[in-house]
Amino acid sequence: MCGIAGFVSANPPDGALGVLRQMAEVIAHRGPDDFGYFHDEMCYLGHRRLSIVDLAAGHQPMTNEDESLWVIYNGEIFNHASLRPDLEAAGHQYKTHADTEAILHGFEEYGPLSVTRFNGMFAYALWDKKRKRLYCARDRHGIKPFYYYWDGRTFAFGSEIKALLEFPGVRAEINESVLAEYFTFGYVSSEETLFRGIKKMPPAHYLMLEWNGSRFDLRFEQYWETPLFEKPQKVDPEAAIRECRTRLEECVRSRLMADVPLGMFLSGGIDSSCIAAIMKRQFDGPVKTFSVGYQEAEFGELSWASQVAKAIGTEHHEVVIGFDEFFGSMPSMVWHEDEPICFSSSIPLYYVSELASRHVKVVLTGEGSDEIFAGYERYRYHLINERGLAYYRWLPEPLKAGIRSLVGAVPSLSLRRKLQHTFLYRTPDVESLFLDNFYCGFPGGQLKDLATSDALKSSPYDSYLKFWNVEPQQSMLSRLLFSDHKTYLLELLMKQDQMSMAASIESRVPFLDHTFVEFAMKLPDSMKLPSDGKYILKCAVEDLLPREIVHRSKMGFPTPMRRWFSEQRCAFLIDYLRDPNGLLAKYFDLSRLGDLLARHQAGTEDATDRIWRLLNLQIWGDLFLTGRKVRWFDGVIEKGRPKVAVG
Repeated sequence: MCGIAGFVSANPPDGALGVLRQMAEVIAHRGPDDFGYFHDEMCYLGHRRLSIVDLAAGHQPMTNEDESLWVIYNGEIFNHASLRPDLEAAGHQYKTHADTEAILHGFEEYGPLSVTRFNGMFAYALWDKKRKRLYCARDRHGIKPFYYYWDGRTFAFGSEIKALLEFPGVRAEINESVLAEYFTFGYVSSEETLFRGIKKMPPAHYLMLEWNGSRFDLRFEQYWETPLFEKPQKVDPEAAIRECRTRLEECVRSRLMADVPLGMFLSGGIDSSCIAAIMKRQFDGPVKTFSVGYQEAEFGELSWASQVAKAIGTEHHEVVIGFDEFFGSMPSMVWHEDEPICFSSSIPLYYVSELASRHVKVVLTGEGSDEIFAGYERYRYHLINERGLAYYRWLPEPLKAGIRSLVGAVPSLSLRRKLQHTFLYRTPDVESLFLDNFYCGFPGGQLKDLATSDALKSSPYDSYLKFWNVEPQQSMLSRLLFSDHKTYLLELLMKQDQMSMAASIESRVPFLDHTFVEFAMKLPDSMKLPSDGKYILKCAVEDLLPREIVHRSKMGFPTPMRRWFSEQRCAFLIDYLRDPNGLLAKYFDLSRLGDLLARHQAGTEDATDRIWRLLNLQIWGDLFLTGRKVRWFDGVIEKGRPKVAVG
């Protein structure tokens, strides 16, 4: 993949070219193969290249025939070859075989809506020298990142937030307005970030920054929307299954476009396994697969991945990590993600990416299937809760309150947790029955109880509810999938991008081909969740894999964190959360926080998710805000990667 960075201003800062070089250099891990710069009196564009297609001639920034347009680009346009004949017939002259030229000539021919013709994953910036206009676009699902800063005079942008922090005047300051959302979900799903003034361009949008003679005007346009299943219709199940298979095979085939070696991240679940099996049938030569697990074998899926690799005949590679690797690399991973790590699986994802980087430059992954085929158990559980609630809601409120009290007093922690996920304990609104139930790190208002700052007492649900309320007449499952697609999936994709790019490899997601998503999202609920999810996908690929792989329960990627946080060797991290000089001390009552940590260590309460989010924010604060970065790093950055201090 690549990294892009740049800025547009009527009054560029002193040493503007040096600033641009710094912005690009700090994300050099995204593109270790090549770099390039363009600038005129207003626009500065920087690029770091990971060479994938047309290795010799794909240098960026790239220009058109008369050098009136200049583009920098991160991603892949998988249908660029099919666009070329029409563009050449219209008179456009290609100089390379790189997909970057499709952006330039497509914009010349079709204007801003040229983006609707692209099938791929991308974030790019195109400068029109004659019109003094910047055009930027991001792919439909947000597979590739695009962050920006705009103060009304200067527009700065980059593939990662750290690039923007190199620009004069962009300060690393906490955005307190999203803290409650972070602690609830583990991520920020709106356009905001945890850095004040730095935002992310929404997926399926483009922006235009245009000079009007005295100032720049900025506007955003949405060019695509995730479809919803519109209304019940008759579907031939067998025909739909065949179409699913055909479409998926085409999605995989198109993502094999590369002039470098490719591989596959293989977890042993149905998503990655079916992609690997299709890839094996379509790819000339050996297919290399890569898996990661823990020293605590019961938390990993290595045995399943090995079984799949043997069944389909891939060249398989594994890496195993433990406590020391996990927490030893955590500060570096927070630095790479720019914000606190939401998913603990980010860290093993980095290790398997690093393993893959020794063999290939591109990997395919199974991300996206759960959000279009209802693969998460929470969907099924929520629909069960809704059915139970239809009868339970008629009980008198005092009786329901008594039942909630009894559930909260169940002695068995395991049984209590299970009952607390049901309608017997939850209120009937979506915030409690679904969001608090399956996402919330701080249940039952505990965040407000621990907080000393009003910043943590605001509603955390607004971003999610904005999407939840788009089509209230849709089925419950359609609304859940649509909302997760716009929020939860976006964070998963950022994890995938940042951790793979930290190891300088590109990851591609066949399930998120937008034509495949349009097909899948419009299928009726009965084709997705008649039982345990992904019904149509399982039927479509069951001849490719062993039956026990196709029909085994989803495991996800659990970590031993609950166990680790209770062990003595983790005591230094628990103490670190109570540090009066850390960022947490500004927002939490450290005495009450200590009580929570003590209950977890005693085994009377499971606070794993809360500890994880607290720990991440504390480390993030040290790296970016409190000036205590030296606590974690020795100050050396090699090839864009912080060097973690030892001992």
